[in-house]
Amino acid sequence: MNALQHRVVLVTGSSRGIGAAIAELFAAEGARVVVHGRDAEALESVRAKIAATGAEVLAATADLTRFDEIEALRTRVEAEFGPVEVLVANAGGNPVPPGPIELISEEGWRAAVDANLTSTFLTIKSFLPGMKERGYGSIVTVSSAASRRPTAQTPAAYAAAKAGIEVLTRQLAVQAGPQGVRVNCVAPETILTERNQRMIPAEIQRGLVEAHPVRRLGTPEDVAQAALFLAAESASWVSGVVLDVAGGSVLA
Repeated sequence: MNALQHRVVLVTGSSRGIGAAIAELFAAEGARVVVHGRDAEALESVRAKIAATGAEVLAATADLTRFDEIEALRTRVEAEFGPVEVLVANAGGNPVPPGPIELISEEGWRAAVDANLTSTFLTIKSFLPGMKERGYGSIVTVSSAASRRPTAQTPAAYAAAKAGIEVLTRQLAVQAGPQGVRVNCVAPETILTERNQRMIPAEIQRGLVEAHPVRRLGTPEDVAQAALFLAAESASWVSGVVLDVAGGSVLA
């Protein structure tokens, strides 16, 4: 249980759901974890849960669509924990419901792109230079199966933003690899987060199970285990990949 022993790790969007599961697993693997979110109460709950295990953990807030706030976050983390060696750019969300593309408002489109692609770009923009200078870093971005498996129910703006994250991941892997920085991506499908457990009726969940060759829906812990593999030295010669955590439902 020491795949990330003494590594300083930042997991954005880790006040609940997938991000919280990643932070908790990484802490169990010996990392000094920085959890991040906008909901102070939820963030404190995750911080306290990790701290109770004896792991070192720091909670921080920042608007990831504002570069100055991310820079302030980085400065604080470096002062209290040291330079971030592993970055999980997990923060994101879907502010626009499914519907015809021509009915997406300009505000909705920009909100989806900012919440997902722009926040990922700005976070990496802040932390990547130090990783390159030190000659070591592991970055894990978070996309979605929606980016490569469009359906009538797919939120188009969200899917486009997540597809952009996958392209950005590959570009970063090419550019940063010579300086010792690996960049990979996990792409979850339907994950039973606390929110999805509440929002998706049981009968709909049963129908979704049938759409997966592995006959169950994913859990936040499934995504956390995939992120751990990509982040740790067990994947030291893996970079530029998109790892589907999708129960066999995404096969291309």
